[in-house]
Amino acid sequence: MKKLFYRISQKVLKFAMCFMDWSEPELLQGKDAVIKLPAVIKNKGINKVLIVTDKGLMNLHILDPLLLEMKKSNLDYVIYDGVQPNPTIDNIEECKDIYINNKCEGVIAFGGGSPMDCAKAAAARVVKPKQSIRKMRGYLKVHKKLPPFFAVPTTAGTGSETTLAAVVTDPLTHEKNAIADPCLRPKYAVLDPMLTIGLPPHITSTTGMDALTHAVEAYIGKSNVKSTIKYAEEATKLIYDNLEKAYLDGKNIEARNNMLKGSFYAGNAFTRAFVGYVHAIAHNLGGMYNTPHGLANAVILPKVLKWYGKSVYKKLAKLADIIGISKPNMTKEEKAHKFIDEIERMNKAMNIPEKFDFIKEKDIPLLVKRALKEGNPGYPVPKIMNKKECEKVIRSLMA
Repeated sequence: MKKLFYRISQKVLKFAMCFMDWSEPELLQGKDAVIKLPAVIKNKGINKVLIVTDKGLMNLHILDPLLLEMKKSNLDYVIYDGVQPNPTIDNIEECKDIYINNKCEGVIAFGGGSPMDCAKAAAARVVKPKQSIRKMRGYLKVHKKLPPFFAVPTTAGTGSETTLAAVVTDPLTHEKNAIADPCLRPKYAVLDPMLTIGLPPHITSTTGMDALTHAVEAYIGKSNVKSTIKYAEEATKLIYDNLEKAYLDGKNIEARNNMLKGSFYAGNAFTRAFVGYVHAIAHNLGGMYNTPHGLANAVILPKVLKWYGKSVYKKLAKLADIIGISKPNMTKEEKAHKFIDEIERMNKAMNIPEKFDFIKEKDIPLLVKRALKEGNPGYPVPKIMNKKECEKVIRSLMA
């Protein structure tokens, strides 16, 4: 009966989503595109913005070209750089207060997924001052237009510059919860490969595998439409063809640019088609142990795909064809396993571990409970997982 309820809930949500606004962000693309952003903002009558980022990016001076151009354009700004790797409710409240106290008129989210998530949630708090972050968790709880929001990704991974979700860590319970609402989707995004040139190889690899996970989980799920199928296929091909190139040569601008496009397409796919149990488990490893999200997804992805078994053979076989690793005489099952093997090969080639040594035995029941709470019925997965199956998958992650 539970499985039937989950499937009915997913179908109802898929139908309801047909009536939502799926407008994609306006894009500034290409080398040095970020320096064009201040003029765009000024042309919209905005005179002061809050820039949300982290101290690591500030110390690397990656924002300097943008800040210089903002001064030239007489665009006033204030910076919040206190974002943590897994942004907390405290981060969001600090960010919101800075926006209000400085009478800002818009937000620039600059960085990876953490600054994006923090900025989205803080902007939601600005327009909903009486609604706490805990009450926003889940689907369609914000329902209010955000201040003008400009997303500038510095990793090719989260796709947050085009998604309707923000993931927040609750420091009291160590849970990671998503806030999902179409109003959180940025209206403007900058895809500038020069901002990703300085990424360390291990960040390039794990954020790239995060993007691949978005594309694959969206593709194999049950809430696809024509556009999400197309985006997921294009994203998978772009990421497969370019991730290891960007990992081996961080200054390869073409590979970096293609990775940004792949991440953006994957974001377009999963923001409507959703993700699955890979993310459900990864979010809870992040909440419990502060595991970097991309790293968690990379390690978990092949193990969950193996668990799905024959329910994903057809779609994984198609992806194997698309990336060019299949042979004409292969069965769908053989192609699917070839695709999973290729994920494991990529992980190994980029020094991503096969397992984790930090998962504690005593935490497994809570991890299982929270992962299934997130996954069921929220994610339209190809096959529904129960407690014993989830525990087995989590144990397969333990070194």
